[in-house]
Amino acid sequence: MKFLRILPILLFTIIIASCSSSTKNNVPVVGFIDAFEDATISQAKNGFIDALKQNGFSEEKKNIKIEYRNAQGSIPTLTQIVNYFVSDKVDLLATSTTLSTVAAIQKTKTIPIFQMVSPTPDRMKVTDANGKAPANLFGTMEELNYIDTSFAIIPKLLKPKGAQLTIGMIYNQSEPQSADALQRIQGLAVKLNVKVIALPLNSSADAQLVTQALLNKNIDAFFANPDNTVFAAFETILKSCNEKNIPIFTSEAGLVQRGAVAAFGADIYQWGYQSGLQAAQYLKTHKTDGLKLEMVKIRKRVYNAAAAKKYNINIPADFEAVK
Repeated sequence: MKFLRILPILLFTIIIASCSSSTKNNVPVVGFIDAFEDATISQAKNGFIDALKQNGFSEEKKNIKIEYRNAQGSIPTLTQIVNYFVSDKVDLLATSTTLSTVAAIQKTKTIPIFQMVSPTPDRMKVTDANGKAPANLFGTMEELNYIDTSFAIIPKLLKPKGAQLTIGMIYNQSEPQSADALQRIQGLAVKLNVKVIALPLNSSADAQLVTQALLNKNIDAFFANPDNTVFAAFETILKSCNEKNIPIFTSEAGLVQRGAVAAFGADIYQWGYQSGLQAAQYLKTHKTDGLKLEMVKIRKRVYNAAAAKKYNINIPADFEAVK
């Protein structure tokens, strides 16, 4: 009788183990790593998954398994996630934002990594002594040239309150792309006769205090640069700027949907989609032949109609209103 009672439990355990083994042995597993929770960044995952679907790979068809993990901004958690995926020997890693990409590169030299919302390898400081990127790194990257166009928009659209246009920025010293962007903008500002005031921000929890300190310096506009901390704290930054009637410009199209006035930058959804196309090719062939890191292809000039109206800013005709 005791055996009969435990028989259903044994059968259930066998079925689960069988399903798990089947998934592991026959269905490719994608380990998708997000460094933090963010409405704009999450569009990259949507694009990545859509690219797989349009190439025949979906969990609905049961011919792929996507294991999604979000580190919620915690570096120790991010490390644990990467370690888990590597030890589980997933078929490929999909990494969104720089922190995820760097963490994956540090932990595996064999599992293909398809990055998105990440810069060039040299800006991530992951190249070897000969300047070569890791051999298992693929996907889509971005350079800094587009920031010139994004920043140069501001003096064309905005008149200074004083003698010189003053633009405020927040940057994260620990993020290479943030520090690099600030350095590039400072050089560009000299050419444009624009004054830049930048304050460091190491945690999104400090966003309100740092933003208020910046706003007290009589700036004409706020520039939201490519910075994970700025992404995570954008609503806090936006609220503070709106209260002081300071418009926000950015290089990230996704932030325009969330309230910035205008941007020239990568479409985050398309960024993920472009990396997903590469991942789909790998899943079809099980080879990385012909795959390489690509520069993001789709950049948009976009504006937020409500924000432009609020600040009485006339947007050029070649800019598209976000929905």
